[in-house]
Amino acid sequence: MRGTSSRRLHLRWCAAAVISFLLLFPFVSTASSPPIRKNVLIITEVGVTHRAAALITDSLVPALSTNPQYQVEYYTENLDTPAFADEASQQRLEKLLVEEYQGRRIDVIVAMGPRPIMFTSRFANTFFPDVPVVFGGSTREQAGNPILGPRFTGSWMKLEPAKTLDAILKLLPHTQHVVVVGGSSAFDKGIEAQVAAGLNSHPATVDITYLTNLTMTDLLERLQHLSSGTVILYASFFRDAAGNEFVNATTALPMVSGAAKAPAFGISDTYLGNGIVGGCVLSFAEQGRIASKTVLEIFKGRNARNIPVEISPSVYLFDWRQLERWGLSERDLPPGSIVLFQEPSLWRRAKWIIVISVLVILGLGSLTAYLLLNRRKLRLARDEQVRLSGMLINAQEEERKRLASELHDDFSQRLALLSLGLETAAELVPDSPKEANEQLHELINSASELGADLHTLSHRLHSATLERLGLVAGIGAFCKEFSAQQGLQVVFTHEGGPVQLALDVTLSLFRIVQEGLRNVKKHSGALQARVDLDHVGEDIHLSISDEGAGFVVHDGAERHGLGLFSMEERARLIGARFEIHSQPLQGTCIDVWMPQPQEAKTRPSVVIDQPVVHETMHQPLENSPCQTSVHKS
Repeated sequence: MRGTSSRRLHLRWCAAAVISFLLLFPFVSTASSPPIRKNVLIITEVGVTHRAAALITDSLVPALSTNPQYQVEYYTENLDTPAFADEASQQRLEKLLVEEYQGRRIDVIVAMGPRPIMFTSRFANTFFPDVPVVFGGSTREQAGNPILGPRFTGSWMKLEPAKTLDAILKLLPHTQHVVVVGGSSAFDKGIEAQVAAGLNSHPATVDITYLTNLTMTDLLERLQHLSSGTVILYASFFRDAAGNEFVNATTALPMVSGAAKAPAFGISDTYLGNGIVGGCVLSFAEQGRIASKTVLEIFKGRNARNIPVEISPSVYLFDWRQLERWGLSERDLPPGSIVLFQEPSLWRRAKWIIVISVLVILGLGSLTAYLLLNRRKLRLARDEQVRLSGMLINAQEEERKRLASELHDDFSQRLALLSLGLETAAELVPDSPKEANEQLHELINSASELGADLHTLSHRLHSATLERLGLVAGIGAFCKEFSAQQGLQVVFTHEGGPVQLALDVTLSLFRIVQEGLRNVKKHSGALQARVDLDHVGEDIHLSISDEGAGFVVHDGAERHGLGLFSMEERARLIGARFEIHSQPLQGTCIDVWMPQPQEAKTRPSVVIDQPVVHETMHQPLENSPCQTSVHKS
């Protein structure tokens, strides 16, 4: 069973390899085989110096040459129709052409123009009778409405001068006269006849004049004296009445448009860029594209009789420079019009330069504004720093002055009195021991009072209780002393388990309580204050509240005091959130939310105190702002 499975797997791999090879074989063969040689004979009406022939070959040859499957060899002949206009000369030229190419191997004949189409149809039985012919570059009327055999395919052009007249009337609605300009060669007269037939079928009531049998000199003279409301329709001009020959598009047309005092329109795309405004024109470039597509179909083996003949309509083409010259608006052009030679506007030429410049200017402007704003903020910060530094220096000086005054006026005098009392007691000891003993007791009481007052003064400067017993005891002791000395009833409550706090945190919270109660006494006018210290989640919450005068919190003028600033700065330095809640006549509440730091245990610390301890000196406040406006999170 295992051997059978292996053989089946081997057979499947072999079958897959064979199928892959068969599928890839055409591509390998195509890639490795040399290109197929093809010979193409191109017969044109005129030489490549004429734009019609040049446009056809410029579209045809590159399209065939760039195909990697074929190596194309080109043979080109032109019948030079304007030079050999008479029938006898044309017959001689055609006979020579037949003799020259007899015996050569030609794969496709490309006949472009009325005379080449006539030639190939006339000699269809003798001139390479089995070679397919691809025709174009002519209207059916120009070629004499020939009857073409099954080896002919290609495209007929459609001359539509009536549509050009429609475009003229839309661009120049006040047009009264149309002057048709043409030459005297047989080719010119054939074009003029088709133009006349198309214009005669137009319903517009405009005067049409034909300037077709004049010398170039007389024609230019007539064109210089055209009346207003006149336009020119240029048909074809290979030869004038005197027999002088011209290159139609590149010589005769520029002379006509340069001399005329009216805008000129035309019938061919070869005229664009040589002086006409535009029109519904024959497209010789499109003829070359259609011919190249058809020749490639024949190269691939498709029979000419199976390739349908196309009708190539005229297209609306206009010269932007001539529209500007005659003051014509693009908005009045027929729908689907193509405007050539349009110069890009300033915006199109410099769009990216303008965009980048604007962005750079905006960026520099934004940077300048940002720097000016920061400079202003820095200046204001410096001014504020100078102001606060001055306030701090003044506060220090005031405190020193107060301490110096208190030491001089109080403690110094009391010590002097104590010293005099001791001297008097010493004098009384020998004579009146009892009286001396009484005076000594009085002096002892004075010394005790002096020691208590010094203790209070030192406690205000630095609380030893804070270091020894912790934050709760320190705040409680201060609240008792503040109540006794300032006559302000202070309620202090705290709750929560023991928590270790760093010394700097403990001192900052203590100083906030000191400054808060001093502000209550100094500004609120309240008779009671409240201090609460507790735990809310992982935060330590300290609040100081009163029911005094209050103030508008967002009024910057109210917050310029050094006390509030010092409390905010102390809270900021320890990483706490500082909030003030106050309204006029509704009291003030200061909240400090201190997160419990993880590293507190590794730093010098004190313990808040034992859990669930309440120190109450008076009844709690009933309507503290903290109870109505603070939301603990």
